[in-house]
Amino acid sequence: MDQPILMIVVPCYNEEEVLPETAKRLSQKLSALENQGAISSQSRILFVDDGSRDKTWEIICSLHRQDPVFSGAKLSRNRGHQNALLCGLMAAKELCDVAVSMDADLQDDIDAVDEMLQKYKDGAEIVYGVRSSRQTDTAFKRATAQGFYRFMAWMGVDIVYNHADYRLMSKRALNALSEYREVNLFLRGIVPLIGFQTATVEYERGERFAGESKYPLKKMLAFAFDGITSFSVRPIRLITVLGILILCLSVLCGVYDLIALLFSIPFSFGLLGLSVWFCCGLQLTALGLVGEYVGKVYSEVKARPRYHLETLLDTSNEGKNE
Repeated sequence: MDQPILMIVVPCYNEEEVLPETAKRLSQKLSALENQGAISSQSRILFVDDGSRDKTWEIICSLHRQDPVFSGAKLSRNRGHQNALLCGLMAAKELCDVAVSMDADLQDDIDAVDEMLQKYKDGAEIVYGVRSSRQTDTAFKRATAQGFYRFMAWMGVDIVYNHADYRLMSKRALNALSEYREVNLFLRGIVPLIGFQTATVEYERGERFAGESKYPLKKMLAFAFDGITSFSVRPIRLITVLGILILCLSVLCGVYDLIALLFSIPFSFGLLGLSVWFCCGLQLTALGLVGEYVGKVYSEVKARPRYHLETLLDTSNEGKNE
């Protein structure tokens, strides 16, 4: 196999504090891989600015002027991590043989790229970076993260345990990814649907080098809910099953009340009031859940662009839609 052209895709949102160090380490990694003969000298690093409000884009442009190994893509406005990542991957697929996506915070072990490339050369089209442990997380985050993966699996979503968005994808896999046109993006669920030969690489995730996490608890919960409702109808089925169970329970309670009335057996109306409140809550929950699915269908039917690419360094300055 010839030396592959590697593109490292890094979505960025307000990352001015960490970006210079990230660029330095990634540049060193590319140089080391090139010296080892593992990648082509045409390999690049692509930073994707997701509508940052700080100096992230200015830093990317400065890096590009100083060294052509750095490229940049700028979205016209903030569209979220998943859209920014997809934008970078779709731009990269025309320029490389293989792409590695990672976050800008330097928590992902950059040295894992070496093993990912080896797995690729051994025939894997997609290589997932999987955390070997969560010792650096707080007890709360560790419990919620592990619960997230287990819950997603229980809901029927095909997802790689302890894998985020640190992965390698071949050009063939990227072309397959481009065929998935849904507006509601959850790449951790979409990529496993592609198939092809896959492999995993374990790594230790470190502390964030600088800045604040862009995924607080509120966003994590919203992200998890989007993933579930985008890939599984099991929540609606569970509501249906629960509704049938409550119906059966109501019939049994009705029979008991009738018997109690006929034979003058004392009974309490407290259970009746409680059941009314419970059923009302269940109905509102069911309506909200159905509304969530209807809302997603509404978004998909409109088929609006997932992002607008305002500027792509190294290629053109013309805006593009995807």
